[in-house]
This record gives sequence, C-alpha cells and structure tokens, in this order.
Amino acid sequence: MKLSRPARRATLVVHVAASAGWLGLTLGLLALGVTATTTGAAVTVEASVRTMKLFADWLLLPVAFLTLVSGLVLSLGTPWGLARHRWVYIKFWLTLATITATVFALRPGVGSAVTAVSAGGPLPDAGDVLFGPIVSLSAYLFMTVISVLKPWGLTRRGRRLREQKSAGQKSRGQKISAAARKPVDAERASQTA
Repeated sequence: MKLSRPARRATLVVHVAASAGWLGLTLGLLALGVTATTTGAAVTVEASVRTMKLFADWLLLPVAFLTLVSGLVLSLGTPWGLARHRWVYIKFWLTLATITATVFALRPGVGSAVTAVSAGGPLPDAGDVLFGPIVSLSAYLFMTVISVLKPWGLTRRGRRLREQKSAGQKSRGQKISAAARKPVDAERASQTA
C-alpha cells in the first residue's frame, strides 16, 4: 500500500512531532533525575521524582506508541519500506527496545523512587532515575542522526527487491523494443512514400 502525497506528508509531520516530543520528554526526565540526585532538599527530591512519575505514566508511553505507529505507517506506505534499508530497520528495533525498557525498567524504577521518597526516606538508588533517561536519550539521539544521514544502504531484502524490480523493467523494455523492430508492412510503407 502506497500513501498518497498528502497522507505521507501528514504522517511524516505526526512522526517527526511525536519523535521530537519523545526526545524532549526524555531530556526533561533526565533533568529531573539529575535534580533529584544532586539536590540536598528532600522537598525538591520528592517533587522531582513525582514529576518524573507523572511524565512516565501519562506522557511517555502514548508518545512512544505514536512514534512507533507513525513510523510503521511511513515505512510500509513509502518506498523506504520496513526491511529494505538498514537505517529504517535499526530504528524500528531500537524503538521497540526503548519502549520495552520504558515499560519494564524506567517506569518501575521511578515508581520505586517515588515510594521510597514519599515514605520520608532518601532516594534509594540514583540509577533508578538516571539510567533510563540516559540510555533512552542516547538511543533517540542516535535514531535522529541516522534518520537524517540515512547510512548503511540496503538490506539483503532491499537489494533483492531492487534487482527484481530492475530485471522486470529490463524485460518489459525488451518486449517494447522487439515490438518496435517488427517488419513494416510493405503496403503501408509504399503508401507513406
């Protein structure tokens, strides 16, 4: 299925906006995590981790899934394809990995930090609020770079599809040239002369 030009453009805008939002949320989470781990004020620590939990619970996953779905629609509805170019394929798998890490590592880590701090204790482990945003931010920056540079060329599948397409165009061109070389009817030739 190929997207029409207006649909492709609209999906691209949604994908870029969602990706930028995901990157911004992660940068915000990192700033809050740094604040929580470096401040000495218990009130600031609690406010930081509670805000992180709010972002992680209500914003992060919807924006992440919007990025994933819009990226899938773009890859499947355009010539880039999902498994034709290495950079698209890598972005897909990194997106799935970061969503999985958000669900199973970042959100539970932030939740345990909120529980500990709300009970009046100190931040149990700085890694709970720093490791997830650092890894996620690194992954998103890497995906942004490869989206712009589009490195590494085609996958094996992409090369095979390109060869099949060019072979089909060559055989179609040979049929046309064979038809063009048919002998001209002598009667028609004498009428035109």
